[in-house]
Amino acid sequence: MYELPLQKVWRLKMEEERRKTGFAKILREMSIRKQEPKRKVFISFCHRDDDKVKLFLYRWTEREKIFIPKALGVSDEDDFINSDNPEYVIAQIRKRYIQDSTVTIVLLGSCTHGRRFVDWEIKASLRQGTDNLPNGLLGILLPNLSSVHLPERFVDNWNKEHKDCYARYKFSPTNGTELRTWIEDAFQSRKNRFKYIKNDKEIMKYNAKCKICNITH
Repeated sequence: MYELPLQKVWRLKMEEERRKTGFAKILREMSIRKQEPKRKVFISFCHRDDDKVKLFLYRWTEREKIFIPKALGVSDEDDFINSDNPEYVIAQIRKRYIQDSTVTIVLLGSCTHGRRFVDWEIKASLRQGTDNLPNGLLGILLPNLSSVHLPERFVDNWNKEHKDCYARYKFSPTNGTELRTWIEDAFQSRKNRFKYIKNDKEIMKYNAKCKICNITH
């Protein structure tokens, strides 16, 4: 369509303004992201969900850079797993794995509830750390699942109303802002929901029978 010289000048000016506005918006968003704290997060999960866990970490730590991942969970290779001293086991998990993280995310799959290592990691997370505070506790449902059986120790620290309890349980996040908000809430809970922690139960000595598969993995 033919446009008058004045119309062309006006159109080009408006396009330039839109480009500048878009660029400025991107710069503002980048600045905000730089200012937002990135928490150190310990990831607890069932190794049957390895592929989904790797995708979760790739998206939220490498692409979106929402949090800093600390060491993943306990391994069968660890020399302390057959110890008869629960206090020693939990102390070793805290020392070797959870370290200086401040939030623990339990990535929940179908069989997570029956895994003893997950129970140990939750118990160690709820203990006081190097800064004399426990880790915040956040359970996140892995993608393509609508519900799961929760680990018993997690249930002890959570209820559906999120009232007078320490932990929070969420569906898989849809964006970085959502996940960042959850992690920050878990971080703050170390001080403002500390009194609701329930962690007296003895650690699981063996894997429990999976309520989905009806076998012990």
